[in-house]
Amino acid sequence: MSTQIETKCLHEGYEPQNGDPRQLPIWQSTTWKYATSDDMGALFDLEAEGYFYTRLQNPTNDLAAKKLCALEGGYAGMLTSSGQAANFFAIFNICEAGDHFIASSAIYGGTYNLFAVTMAKMGIECTFVDQRLSEEELGAYFRPNTKAVFGETITNPTCTVLDIEKFARLAHSHGVPLIVDNTFATPVNCRPIEWGADIVTHSTTKYIDGHAVSVGGAVIDSGNFDWMAYPDRFPGLTTPDESYHGIVYAQKFGKGAYITKATAQLMRDFGCIQSPQNAFYVNTGLESLHVRVERHCQNALKIAGFLKDHEKVAWVHYPDLPGDEYHELAKKYLPKGSCGVLCFAIKGGRKKSIAFMDSLKLATIATHVADARTCLLHPASHTHRQLSDEQLTEAGISPDLIRYSVGLENADDLIDDLKQALDKI
Repeated sequence: MSTQIETKCLHEGYEPQNGDPRQLPIWQSTTWKYATSDDMGALFDLEAEGYFYTRLQNPTNDLAAKKLCALEGGYAGMLTSSGQAANFFAIFNICEAGDHFIASSAIYGGTYNLFAVTMAKMGIECTFVDQRLSEEELGAYFRPNTKAVFGETITNPTCTVLDIEKFARLAHSHGVPLIVDNTFATPVNCRPIEWGADIVTHSTTKYIDGHAVSVGGAVIDSGNFDWMAYPDRFPGLTTPDESYHGIVYAQKFGKGAYITKATAQLMRDFGCIQSPQNAFYVNTGLESLHVRVERHCQNALKIAGFLKDHEKVAWVHYPDLPGDEYHELAKKYLPKGSCGVLCFAIKGGRKKSIAFMDSLKLATIATHVADARTCLLHPASHTHRQLSDEQLTEAGISPDLIRYSVGLENADDLIDDLKQALDKI
């Protein structure tokens, strides 16, 4: 298969044989039929490959995951019901009560809450760190029970860029994997595994789907982290799993241990499966991902330049914009462009921001982000409206921040829409 990502978007994953459907079929079935009891028993013992219940695995899902895995340069992958489920699985697959992990404080608010509140109730503690700190400063946050490091390639909604190599060195020097959420960059613009990340997650709901029609997530494992080098640190992978007749995942499945455990154990017990119909949409979205992402970036850069020069705009953050704090990191990790999401603020505070947003005609006020149509959100008024301005600042989100997700419309039309809305405030 070609090494060029444009070709992989179209041809990896499902490979139809003579007389097969050309497009990925939807296996819309809960169960599979087997001829003998022993045939089914071998599946439950993880001694044979196959399908028996869609709560764990489904061929449509696996083939879509195979394509995404190829795009990321991973060894094995799985789809989940949402990006939140993907990030939960990625951490919980190697952490248990009494464990600790480290995450950038700039991550998406939903993930922050998952780590800070919900997983804390499970006895798993997360320390949030400023990703701009030096390796020496960050190293002070590691503990004997630290099991992973987590960050986002491009943060949501603040549009900062993670120094992946720095965090990979840091994680590996302490014998733990680096997990990177690559939702905004997509594998078209950045492949974190090539920079040292061990595990990559996605909310496939965003650019991968691309049309706001399906909710889903994905976990991709590089297969590079040696779990058996730290048997005491990762007992879930290196000691017998009594729920599967004493299988030791790292011994039996080698590079496939992490995803096999996540599927056989976590998906079995939590059932966060993506529907085959949504997996079909994911596969279809991946086919045009390389074309769409390029257009998103072109539009966003043009709009960021317009906003930066406008007298009613207080500030703009977009990594591809020369002079942005993260422009140098973007040139390193995202040379083809970052994403279609930028953030900015209107002079005059929250009331002016709301008046501006309400005056837009093309851009839609929506919770969603990163799809074909332009949409925007004011976190202080919407997703984070329960927080005070002081609490917003502590979370790394300025009260005046507007997240603007640039779609595939004509950029000049979008600029005209912004102009008329800015003229009204």
